[in-house]
Amino acid sequence: MRTATTVEASRGWWDTLDFVLEAEKLGLDDCWVAEAWGSDAPSVLGYLAARTERIRLGSGIIQLGTRSPVAIAQAALTLSELSGGRFALGLGASGPQVIEGLHGVPFARPLTRMRETVAIIRQAFAGEKISFTGKEFEIPLPGDARPMRLSTTPNPDIPIHLATLSPKLLELTGEIADGWLGTSFVPEGAEAYFSHLDAGLAKAGRSRADLDVCQGAEVAFARDEDELRGMVAGRKAELAFSLGGMGSAKTNFYNNAYSRQGWAEAAAAVRERWQAGDREGAAALVTDEMVLGTTLIGTEPMVARRLAVWRDAGVDTVRLYPAGETVADRLATLGRALDLVRALG
Repeated sequence: MRTATTVEASRGWWDTLDFVLEAEKLGLDDCWVAEAWGSDAPSVLGYLAARTERIRLGSGIIQLGTRSPVAIAQAALTLSELSGGRFALGLGASGPQVIEGLHGVPFARPLTRMRETVAIIRQAFAGEKISFTGKEFEIPLPGDARPMRLSTTPNPDIPIHLATLSPKLLELTGEIADGWLGTSFVPEGAEAYFSHLDAGLAKAGRSRADLDVCQGAEVAFARDEDELRGMVAGRKAELAFSLGGMGSAKTNFYNNAYSRQGWAEAAAAVRERWQAGDREGAAALVTDEMVLGTTLIGTEPMVARRLAVWRDAGVDTVRLYPAGETVADRLATLGRALDLVRALG
């Protein structure tokens, strides 16, 4: 398996920079930069491109609706040039709370918006005159405007990864993307994702080998079972937030993902408690199995066995979120995890 991590630069930027630079020295393959509702990704990626030498950099993710498709293509082409070809474009639909609540852009029809955005970006990457008529985008607009091409050097080889969770968007990922940036992943329930990814791959005449399956999880090491119990208990509030607080009152893609992987009843109960304002009650409903199933937390032998399960389930790149109070702690955790991945062969 390849290895990756995701960083975000809203707080503690210089610590984040130190972490990325040292992670590159440790041999990490990829570093994705998130936006969410914090700092933008392209600015951070441009800085990292100048400070790193080997590690591949990616937007993890640029959110649809926050920029036009051509603006996304311009940023991607620029970042690929600045990094010497070490850039991958990660796109995602995000959710209505961020897209509508923060950016004031309609969230409707994310499937169509994603398909059309990728099609326009690929025109720009290829150096073609950009001309597109779809349900969401029309370029150029009617009138005196004529199709234009970007003046940058074409680069059709920039990989496009899609961060998707819902069945239809997963199928689209298999059909048109170079990689899948997944989350809320339970290897024992992976068919809930792969059945849709494979349907899209088949539609395009492709196979799983044509798609980089990149899955992420926290990694943390416990000395023994007693310490592990405390670590698991501490993660339950975080998972309750994902299940109950992410998205809007009607739309929570994380809750839906857990539901499709066998925890529908528990996920619904956690969301109900959270939406009612009972945060502690919501966390209390999260089971140990839910935490351990979607993370890489445990004693070192447990984490090693779990990494093998992820690999055997079809994960090509494991995206590691190392635990630790300080940069040094996080790097120590990351280094242990990288050694375990390498030992898998």
